[in-house]
Amino acid sequence: MDLVLFDLDNTLLNGDSDFAWAQFLIAKGVLDREVQEARNLAFYQQYKDGTLDIFEFLDFQLAPLARHPRAQLDTWHREFLATSVAPMITDKSRALVREHLERGALVAVVTATNSFVTGPIVREFGIPHLIATVPAQENGTFTGKPRGMPAFKGGKIERVDNWLESLGLYLGSFERTWFYSDSHNDLPLLSRVTDPVAVDPDATLGTHARAHDWPVISLRP
Repeated sequence: MDLVLFDLDNTLLNGDSDFAWAQFLIAKGVLDREVQEARNLAFYQQYKDGTLDIFEFLDFQLAPLARHPRAQLDTWHREFLATSVAPMITDKSRALVREHLERGALVAVVTATNSFVTGPIVREFGIPHLIATVPAQENGTFTGKPRGMPAFKGGKIERVDNWLESLGLYLGSFERTWFYSDSHNDLPLLSRVTDPVAVDPDATLGTHARAHDWPVISLRP
């Protein structure tokens, strides 16, 4: 059996769900545009530059979850999925996921974006497992803080290892291990699998992939 891991934002999605969620809340008037849009853009640029402080970003990104009832958040998310995320899902990404599932692989998404935002998106793809940054809850209410290690950079390795361990497995349990990603932030995990694949990569990852003869593919329309 193979293990197939997918990054989500700008990999399976033709866009970034984390960034889009904040922009969606700004457009709804839930977040103040004048203050929050500039911060959202700044954090997104830091992510692309490889300078993001993940805990500072999570203080920003998870705070709205703590301010609103879960029922309201779920209602907003259904609208977000239909209006913002659905246009990011391409036929190519659906086909690639389906191909691995039909071959009997163990398939998961591994993403730094929190599980509240990404859970419904991953289910839309029919992917059975999600390894994501977890927003902490108390009695069903979000606290605005993450629980455990964020699934970011080297944290993705720790979270994947812990998940596999919970299944009685490890990376060496599989004939082949795949990871698809667009970002140089994912080089730690890409370097651990047998089959790293660069998907519409950023400049740093593209250069690294070509230097190491990794496949480079596109899932864009």
